Formats: sequence, C-alpha cells, structure tokens
Amino acid sequence: MTGITGAISSNYRNLSSGYRINSASDDAAGLSISEKMQNLQNAYDVGAENAEKGNGVLNVADGALSSIQDSLGRIRELGLQASNSALYSQDELSMMQDEIDQIMQGITDVAKNTQFNGLKLLDGSMATMDLATNPDGRGQEIKLESATLQNLGIEGFNVTGSFNLQDIDDAIQKVSDARSSIGAQSNRLDYTIASNQSASFNIQSANSSIRDADMAEEISKLKKNQILEQVQLNMQKKRQEEEAERKRTIIQIN
Repeated sequence: MTGITGAISSNYRNLSSGYRINSASDDAAGLSISEKMQNLQNAYDVGAENAEKGNGVLNVADGALSSIQDSLGRIRELGLQASNSALYSQDELSMMQDEIDQIMQGITDVAKNTQFNGLKLLDGSMATMDLATNPDGRGQEIKLESATLQNLGIEGFNVTGSFNLQDIDDAIQKVSDARSSIGAQSNRLDYTIASNQSASFNIQSANSSIRDADMAEEISKLKKNQILEQVQLNMQKKRQEEEAERKRTIIQIN
C-alpha cells in the first residue's frame, strides 16, 4: 500500500507544480539537462534586457542630437542673414550674435547634461559602451559622438566679424551622421533583442518538453492509482473480516 500511496502523492505533487521533475530522484539526468537549459534561457533573457537598455541610451542620445540639429539650423539662418552684412548695421549684427550665443550655450548645456542612468552621453567622456547582449557575456558596442561646440567645429562662431557659414554646414552634417549611426546601431540592437527572445522561447519550449508534466497523463495516472489504492483497501478490509470470522469460528468450536 505504501507504494501506491507514494505514487498518488507524487501525482498530486506533479499536478500541483506542473512539473514532471521536481527533484533529482524523479529524473537525475533530466533535471541536469533542464537546469542547464534554464540557465541558458535566463542568459538570453538578460542579454535581451541589456540590448533594450542600450536602445534606451541611443534613444536619449538621438533626442538630444535632434534638439542640437534644430539649434544649428537656427544658427545657419542667422548666419545666412548676417552674410548680407551690407544690409545690417553693426548693432543689428550684434543682436543676431546675441541670439547665436544663447543658442550655442543651449547646445553646450545639452551636450553637457544629456545622461542615461548617470552616464553623460554627448560631452565626449563616453565614446563607447560595451553591452553584454550574448549569453556568454560578449555582445556589441555602442558608439556615441561628442556634441560639444569644439567637436562640432563652431566654438567661437561670430557673425559680427569674419565667419564661414560652411562651419555650420559641417556641424549639421556631423550631427546628421551621428544620428544615422545611432539609427543603424538601434536597428542592430532590435535584431539582437528579437534573436534573443526567439532563442529564449525555443529553449523554454524544449525545456518544457523535458521537465513539464503531461497533465492529462498525470490525471489518468492519479485516477488509476486511486482505484488501485481503493482495491487494496477493500482487499485488506476483506482479509481482516475473514481473519475475524476465522477467529470467531475457532472460539465457537472450542
């Protein structure tokens, strides 16, 4: 009876947990394989999360660069106006320069203060960021360009004196190239995320076939074991009754 009772207990445990393997005693080899697959699945999941965070970094940087690009567009408009210096007095050029100075200060602030989780992204202090997007800890590298006035080549740009509008055009092109690079890197991370998620799903499915209980089969086994248990109980009860009857017969004879 102990064996049937233990089997029923195992059936209930499997149905409750949803697993066929709950301990090494159930299937030592299967448990070992399942644990390895679970660890690999977790590694793919973490790699996908790291790639998503990398995309977050790129999105923040791209938003800041978009703002800088708009600012450079306004500086170019003012520079183009100032190119017709014969139409403007020195005071008017100075007013244009005041606005340009304010805009360039804004660019400096954006480059200095754009951060992700405390990391400054556009001030030149972080040219690259390594992301562990693969299960083995390796991955891919994020590259970000500095957006300081010096790196853009427009530090000291002044329309009240001699200036070259091409400097602004070059700065706009640098920002445009940086944003294109960010877009390409973001697309690559999207591919990595999708690839990791697909691998995680497939490993989970394979692991499920090893470790998960077949609920229909488990219920069938439970019912079978319950019937066997009931049969054993009935047989034991019958034997007890027969033994009691035998003892009564012996007593009557004596």
